[in-house]
Amino acid sequence: MDFELLNSKHVIQLQAFSDINYVNITVVHFVEITDNIHCPFIYFCRFSALLATNPACVQEQVETTKACRIPRSMGEAHLSVQELAAASLGALPPEFVRSEHEQPAATTFRGGAVPDTPVIDMSEPGCGAYVAEAAREWGLFQVVNHGVPSSVVAELQRVGRAFFDLPREEKERYAMDDPASGKMEGYGTKLQRDLEGKKTWNDFFFHVVAPPEQVNHGIWPRSPAGYREANEAYCRHVQRLTRELYGHLSLGLGLEEGAMAEAFGGDRLVFLGKINFYPPCPQPELALGLAPHTDMSTLTVLVPNEVQGLQIFKDGHWYDVKYVPGALIIHIGDQIEIFSNGAYKAVLHRTTVNKEKTRMSWPVFVEPPADLVVGAHPQLVTDENPAKYKAKKYKDYQHCKINKLPM
Repeated sequence: MDFELLNSKHVIQLQAFSDINYVNITVVHFVEITDNIHCPFIYFCRFSALLATNPACVQEQVETTKACRIPRSMGEAHLSVQELAAASLGALPPEFVRSEHEQPAATTFRGGAVPDTPVIDMSEPGCGAYVAEAAREWGLFQVVNHGVPSSVVAELQRVGRAFFDLPREEKERYAMDDPASGKMEGYGTKLQRDLEGKKTWNDFFFHVVAPPEQVNHGIWPRSPAGYREANEAYCRHVQRLTRELYGHLSLGLGLEEGAMAEAFGGDRLVFLGKINFYPPCPQPELALGLAPHTDMSTLTVLVPNEVQGLQIFKDGHWYDVKYVPGALIIHIGDQIEIFSNGAYKAVLHRTTVNKEKTRMSWPVFVEPPADLVVGAHPQLVTDENPAKYKAKKYKDYQHCKINKLPM
């Protein structure tokens, strides 16, 4: 691979060798690309054993190598977070360092007993009242005995891990278009830049899993084997659980049991699956896997792995959400808050990362059809309690939120 030198008229060919007769030296250098965004690029230098015995000569070669530009063939392609983690960086690249008011080391509650998020047994009589209460008070709860077989969840996780084990070239076959276009499917590294221009320590893969007329199997990976079957099997259970949760939440508002499902499109509901991949981070105390946000969806059903990371904001503090084996985590999203006229709260949450372990999660975002107008239910709007939110087509709401436009 040829590199053009900034301070020389000749070209050096750099490449990695495993030959026992040569010494490999790796230099991680941050190359400014555009808009003050820095991207680590690993330069591999081939030195003979004879050169390696002469430190001055080696140093001269390394300094020359560090003046290299990114190869022309790479253009301005960026590395995935997974690749950055594999580079064993000593320090976090500056575009991932959050401002002090967001850094988890400084903002996570450590002052005493941490309140436990509600864990609801869905097989228990009267569980609907607990669902409604948790949606009002927390905007997030965990459900157990939810009817999704552990084998189905395990297979979903297996194929998700296997996808991220694929070579970069294979994953890039499913690369996402610009999310600002409204197309929320594919593999990528970031959805949007925050207001301070910071990035999150996260790779992801999105695709619609239902309804059938909106599923594009061309964006589903052909490898690993069983990927399609695992996602379709899991989605059928999430559809059933969603109907159950909608019923409990409708009754908790004093509405008919089917009110919420009908308002959100019934059989036209869109189930958007995602895999979040948070590899080990060199300085997790300074970074976030996902920045603080509420979900645009009606609700989100999330499968976590065992690595701690999810946090919610409540009563002025960021709290860890305790991992409960076998539980599914339910987030109340923006559309349910709008529908309920503020009675139920969309949960503000974020994700932290780990220095040694990879965290993964498998959320399914349950969304209204793009052209459906969502507003407060008429029975929840009175002279004393007027509509708190403007009714809006979901696709327009989504566009405004992704592009940080006024709602």
